[in-house]
Amino acid sequence: MPKIDESRPFLPVRIAVLTVSDTRTLKEDKSGTLLANMLQEDGHHLAEHAIEKDDVPAIRAKVQGWVDDPEIDVVITTGGTGFTGRDVTPEAVRPIFEKEIEGFSTLFHMLSFEKVGTSTIQSRACGGVAGGTYIFCVPGSPGACKDAWQGILKYQLDNRHRPCNFVEIMPRLQEHLEKASAD
Repeated sequence: MPKIDESRPFLPVRIAVLTVSDTRTLKEDKSGTLLANMLQEDGHHLAEHAIEKDDVPAIRAKVQGWVDDPEIDVVITTGGTGFTGRDVTPEAVRPIFEKEIEGFSTLFHMLSFEKVGTSTIQSRACGGVAGGTYIFCVPGSPGACKDAWQGILKYQLDNRHRPCNFVEIMPRLQEHLEKASAD
């Protein structure tokens, strides 16, 4: 059974939170603020909290900038994962992925189904890795952010989580680049 190994010291990671919205400001941003508060309460560092309009180039540029920043380990976006014409977060972010984390979407939908039933099908939550940085895109509702953090990310971003977690493999995320430069 998965558990937290309390005998190991906790290693905080640096997380940037991006809210994607045409209608909210940082002051009105319930979901991004909730994510920022939860990750800090769990001992992680909030690297940055920003908001971007539902615009593919703007979202992609912001996320890519964070991926390129060595002071950021994880990017979490909230909003823009639905099906309306303005929902473009996956289109903006997926091209950045070097590898997709399909299990994130699957597990998110399993957890979400328990709360909202078949309505979970209206989300295009996704996750991936780029430049040694984890990226997760979750829906814009506070409930979805809570499900993603408390049900998945809180544990996978805790190096004490057993049997395995995202933190312990962070140093190996770019080993393909090291191999290519050695060749």
